[in-house]
Amino acid sequence: MNNMSFLIWFTVYACAMITLGWYVSRQQKNGDDFLLGGRSLPMILTLGSTVGTMVGTGSSVGAVGFGYSNGWAGMLYGLGGAVGILLVAWLFAPVRKLRFMTMSEEISYYTGGSRIIKNLVAVLIFIASIGWLGAHILGGGLYLAWASGIDINTAKIIIALAFIVYVGIGGYSAVVWIDTVQSIVLFVGFILMAVLAVHHVGGWDHIKQSVEPAAQSLFAVDKMGVLPALSLAMVIGVGVLATPSYRQRIYSAKNVSSVRQSFTITGVLYLMFSFLPAIIGMAVWTMNSHLENSGFAFLFATQVLPPVLAMAVLIAGMSANMSSGSSDAIAAVSIILRDLYTLITGHMPAPEKAIRLSRIFLVLVIGLALIFALTSNDIISYITKMISMIMSGMFICSILGRFWMRFNWQGALAALLGGAAASVIVLMDSHWLAYWGNPCIPSVVASLVASVLVTLITPASKLSREQALEMITREREEQPGTAPLSVGGSKATES
Repeated sequence: MNNMSFLIWFTVYACAMITLGWYVSRQQKNGDDFLLGGRSLPMILTLGSTVGTMVGTGSSVGAVGFGYSNGWAGMLYGLGGAVGILLVAWLFAPVRKLRFMTMSEEISYYTGGSRIIKNLVAVLIFIASIGWLGAHILGGGLYLAWASGIDINTAKIIIALAFIVYVGIGGYSAVVWIDTVQSIVLFVGFILMAVLAVHHVGGWDHIKQSVEPAAQSLFAVDKMGVLPALSLAMVIGVGVLATPSYRQRIYSAKNVSSVRQSFTITGVLYLMFSFLPAIIGMAVWTMNSHLENSGFAFLFATQVLPPVLAMAVLIAGMSANMSSGSSDAIAAVSIILRDLYTLITGHMPAPEKAIRLSRIFLVLVIGLALIFALTSNDIISYITKMISMIMSGMFICSILGRFWMRFNWQGALAALLGGAAASVIVLMDSHWLAYWGNPCIPSVVASLVASVLVTLITPASKLSREQALEMITREREEQPGTAPLSVGGSKATES
C-alpha cells in the first residue's frame, strides 16, 4: 500500500469525522454538555461508543500481537474485557440514578462523603486516565508508523496532536458519534481480516502446522501457565470495572436501562469477537514468524486484504485508537474540572468558563499522556502494569462500596495502598512476576484483605449515604461567589 495514499485518505477521513463531531456538538452550552453529552445519550450511541473503545488499541495492536506470540492466549484480552463489561452492566448501571460526574465522587459517596478519599481517588484516576490515553497514543503511533513509514516517536506526537483536535472541537458528544461510526467499520474489518488471513496462508491446517502445539492449547495455558493466563484475563476485567472512561458512559447515559442494555450487548459481542485477534495473530505468525515488534502483527495482516479494504481497516483501526483514547481524555478533563479545580479554588468553575477551561486542560492531559507513550512500545505490558499498580485498589473500593454499607474511608485508603504495595513487591521480584504473569491477582487479594480488616477495626462513617450524596451534589453545583455549602444546616466536615 502506498504510504502517501494512506496519509491522504486518512486526512480526508479525519476531516470528515471532525466535521461530524462539530455538527453534533453545536448546541453545547456548559461543562455537562461538553464532558457528559448533556447526560442524555441514547442506548445506541452508548453501545457504539463502548464497542469502539473495547475494539480499539488493546484488541487490535495488543491482543493480535499477543496472539502472534502466544497463540490462543490472544483470546484472553477479549474474554477478560467481556466479563468486565458484563459485570459493570449489572453491578454499576444503577449508579446512573445518583448523577455523579466523576468516579471520585462515586467512591467518596461510598465512604461517607470523605474528602480525603475523593481527592486521593481523583489523583489516582487522573493518573490512570493519563495512562490509558498514553496506551492509545502508543497504539495509534504504531498504526501511523507502519502505514506511513515515519519514525515511531514522530507518529506518537502526530497522534497526540490529532487527539487535541478530535476532542477539543466537539467534546463528549462528538466522541460517541465518531466512536459509533468507526466501531462498525473496524468490527466488520476484523471479521473479514480473520477469514482472509486464514485463506491467505492456505487454511487452518497450515496454521496448526506452523504454530507450536503449546500455543494451540486452550487459552495457550500449556505455553503460558494457568496462573499467568488467568492473571491476564483478570487484569483486563479489573481494568474495565475500574476504568474511569466506562464510568463516564454510565454518568452520561440517558437512564439506567439504556446503559445496562448497551453494556450487555457490548459484552456479548466482545465475547464472540475474542476469537478473532488470536486467529489473526496465528495467521500472521504463519506468514512471518520474525516480526521485529509483535505489535505490528495486526498491521501486517492488512496485507491480505484487498487494497481498498486494507486502507479502510487501517484508517478505522488507527482512528478507533484515537476515539478510544478520547474517552479517557474526557474522563481526565472531568477530574481536573470537577475535583482538582475544586480542591484548589474551593468551587466549581462558572458555567460560561467550563468549556474553555476544558479545552485548556485537554492540552495538558494529552501532553502528559504523550510523555507516558514515548517511554514504551509494548501495549500489553504497559496496560497490565498500570492496572495492577493503580486500578486494583479502585476495583476493590468500587465493589465493597457498592454492596457493603459499613465500608468507610479508612478501608478505602487501605485498599488503595495495599493493592499498590503488593503490585510493587511482585514487579520487583522477577521470580514472582514470572510465576503470576502480572501482579493483578496478588494486588487484588492484598487490597481486599487490607480493606476489610481496616474497615472492621475503624469507626463507621459519620454521614449516611443520603447525606453524603447531598453534600457531593451541592458541592458540584456550587458556583463562585455563593455561600459555603452545608449538610443538614451546618458546614460539612471530613469524616
